[in-house]
Amino acid sequence: MSLSLSATSRRLDAFAGRWTMYRLTVFLLLAMTAWSFVLSFTGQLFYTPAELAATAATAVVSALVASRVMGLLFRTRPQTDSSLITGLLLYFLFWPTTEGSQLLTVALAAGAATASKYLLVWRGRHIFNPAAFGAAALALTGLNSAVWWVAAPLMLVVVLPAAALILYRNRLLPMASVFLLASGIIIVTRFLTGGESPVTALATLFGSYPVLFFAGFMLSEPLTLPPRRNQRLLEAAVVGILFAVPLNLGPVYMSPELALLIGNLLAFALAPRAAIRLRLRENRALTPTARELVFEPLHPLRFRPGQYVELSLPHSTPDSRGTRRIFSLTTAPENPETVAVGLRATEPVSSFKSALLKLKPGAIISGTTAAGDFLLPRNPGVPLLLVASGVGITPFMSQLRSLAAGGNLHTSAGGSPAGTPARDVVLVYAASSVDELAYAAELHGRGIRVLVCTPTDPQISGWTWLGPGLPDAQALAREVPDVARRAAYVSGSPSAVAAARTAVRGAGGRSIRTDAFLGY
Repeated sequence: MSLSLSATSRRLDAFAGRWTMYRLTVFLLLAMTAWSFVLSFTGQLFYTPAELAATAATAVVSALVASRVMGLLFRTRPQTDSSLITGLLLYFLFWPTTEGSQLLTVALAAGAATASKYLLVWRGRHIFNPAAFGAAALALTGLNSAVWWVAAPLMLVVVLPAAALILYRNRLLPMASVFLLASGIIIVTRFLTGGESPVTALATLFGSYPVLFFAGFMLSEPLTLPPRRNQRLLEAAVVGILFAVPLNLGPVYMSPELALLIGNLLAFALAPRAAIRLRLRENRALTPTARELVFEPLHPLRFRPGQYVELSLPHSTPDSRGTRRIFSLTTAPENPETVAVGLRATEPVSSFKSALLKLKPGAIISGTTAAGDFLLPRNPGVPLLLVASGVGITPFMSQLRSLAAGGNLHTSAGGSPAGTPARDVVLVYAASSVDELAYAAELHGRGIRVLVCTPTDPQISGWTWLGPGLPDAQALAREVPDVARRAAYVSGSPSAVAAARTAVRGAGGRSIRTDAFLGY
């Protein structure tokens, strides 16, 4: 029953999953920086190697120093990767130079960008993209203006794959597509009405405008995004229009960085801003390699079943993964006194998970947001196919618990309350061993149909054992012949999600929503 995975998807997930998002971004920006020096040395870039080196060193060192200073003032440990990203982004925005006064303005931009990470925040989240804020601050004061020289045509050789990888890793390709479509239509139309040919207009769009760099490295900044997919698409459309339309308000002219800041304000307005404070009640084992942390919220937490919460836990000597992580919620909103998350706890764990798992009952932890689009159809008449691999079962537990709380799920006693429609649910649950079947007893008590995939038969009454590994398309079609009419949901590691999605589509599935755990 082994599945044939998409080779491209498997390689991309394996490559991108080796590092945290911040570390991967640093590597890609460094690759782009190295390529800019290659172009300069070969005479393919207008700027000299000395100008590039001076600007890069000024931007990066200034960001690192400013981060250290702000960390001391706010008694927090600065994140080196975050500082490197800010400095390298500013390197690609400002005109490369060796002139001292201009380098000073680059340093000021890095300082303003870094300060915004500490001063312009709400509940631990940035209000503005730091690099865009630094560039806009200098433009508004008249000290310097960003030129976005990264839009040089030959820079596309590295910018295009780097931006695509970032967007793929963050699952933001739809958002980038909306931005590119909105800005591209306006820009190309302007050139066409000016007498340019379609080929020239498109070449100018991608060879002279920083649309790809902007979409991949600026618009995608995670701490400024709204929580829901539709909200992100709206932000992308608004920013795309502002990016492309030449507007001005008195002496202030629209620019890419200003368009992004306006989009950030829109995202901030859309995001919930209630405080998230959780008191640890219990840390319990789910399996030999997974745990569930149960909290008591100090303030009501508003979320929908299937969403995640981002927790913030400052701790000593954080690693490159930082002090914030997202975890799927496992409890139902109908039980507001309890909030729980499930997580893997296998070695080696990140410094964040290590600190989190060491918390004692009574400890209080903060969160930044509850978000996500892994939501069941509102229509209770839509039948469901849930496919979970490993700890990917966690968002489904929130959904199943919510359905049970509302009386919309069959129970082991034989049905739902009178007059209440019971949700038709089939769960495919894969685990590396029987011992790794988290929530098995609770799932059995729910009375839903479960197709279990483990190396040995767990011998749970009412469950159908399919053997090891997720089912392929043929096996899935045999066990769930009506898969075409079901809304399918897939959760787990990126490789497991890719495999299951392929199987569901091969079995005739049409509606598929995925939740890849990128921390694997």
